[in-house]
Amino acid sequence: MPNATVVKPLLHSLVHGSGAVAPNTTAGRILRWARTGVLILVIVVTLQSVLLVAGAWRNDIAIESDMGVAEAEVLNAGFRRSTIEFVTPERITYRPELGVLYPSELATGMRIYVEYDKADPDLVRVQHRTAVLAIIPAGSIVVIAWLVGAAALAGLTAVERRWAQRSA
Repeated sequence: MPNATVVKPLLHSLVHGSGAVAPNTTAGRILRWARTGVLILVIVVTLQSVLLVAGAWRNDIAIESDMGVAEAEVLNAGFRRSTIEFVTPERITYRPELGVLYPSELATGMRIYVEYDKADPDLVRVQHRTAVLAIIPAGSIVVIAWLVGAAALAGLTAVERRWAQRSA
């Protein structure tokens, strides 16, 4: 775990900048608020990505705790959402409202096997696909968010230097 003597000065420099512009001026306050906003946005995106993966794992655990397997037909295939229809061994037909989890590489009309939670048949995933598939997209979003955030903070540092040169 990072030492507080390292984290506190780093966080202070991220929020307050290099100090080229006096912090009690309007320009200093604007820069501080802008940096804080960038950091908050990056942290929120990171938290959302972590929660996305955690939610996928929670769904997998629910499915695996009382799993049923059925053959399903893909009614409508999309990149982010695919709708399916399947019949349980009890002869009940389900069309999950939210579609199927992990729908990549499905095509309309395909016949696939799905795993579902018997207690909640609307919770369905393509057979043998798990939350591991959510890690790469979520991680990519986090990396992009931090790269954009770092670029924004670097841009704010450049603005700070320019304002400092004008006032000098």
